[in-house]
Order: sequence, then structure tokens, then C-alpha cells
Amino acid sequence: MESKLVKSFLNDRFAEHVGIKLVEIGNGYALAELALTEKHLNGLDKIQGGVIFTLADYAFGLASNSQGFITLGLNVNISYFKSPTGKVIRAEAKEISAQNKICGYQVNVTDEDGSLVASFNGLGYRKILN
Repeated sequence: MESKLVKSFLNDRFAEHVGIKLVEIGNGYALAELALTEKHLNGLDKIQGGVIFTLADYAFGLASNSQGFITLGLNVNISYFKSPTGKVIRAEAKEISAQNKICGYQVNVTDEDGSLVASFNGLGYRKILN
């Protein structure tokens, strides 16, 4: 799926700077991953929480804009369960609710062995295009 909106997300300079890569996209779905490096560590030598949030938020943005609507985040929250192990983390975003203007997404962030690192919920507002 290569809509104009999706292409704009593929040009996201911050995601590129962090190192996030799109793996898969479909209607209301996105999978993104990040190869972890030294630059992602906090002062305690653990992956910084903002890195995990950024990956989840990027997957949410891709999934919620994948169907051609401009979707703006209204509310998001994240729960962290553990520090990731391994060299790669992945965020899988799935649409769980879609109304005319309001949509909801669940994003699970997992580490290399498939363990749940964080759970992100996003509520979006779909702008109707004229």
C-alpha cells in the first residue's frame, strides 16, 4: 500500500534518525522495527523509554493513516513491562475500532525473543478530506 499519506510517513526524518524501519503495512495494520544500538541507551545502559514510545507511535501513525485518512492522535498511552533483550524491537499496530471519525489502535512492542516489552493504545481522529 503506497498511498500519499504512507509515503509521507516513509519520509519521516525523526524515525529515520532513530533508525526505525517499516516492515509491513496493510489496511489498519503496520509492523515496524528498530535495530538497537548504543545511541538508544539511557544512563543506566537500558533502552530509553522514549525510544520504545517513538517506535510504537510510528507504527500507530502508519496503521492509522494506511487507509487514506489523515488521522491525528487524540490520546495515547503506553505501559512498559520489561527492558528489551536482544538487538531488535518490533512494534505491531492493529486497528481495534473504527468509526466515521474516531479510531482505536493497539500496538504491542516485543523484543527479539517475542516477549512483550510495552503495550501502547492510540485513539485517533480521522479528518475527512474534501
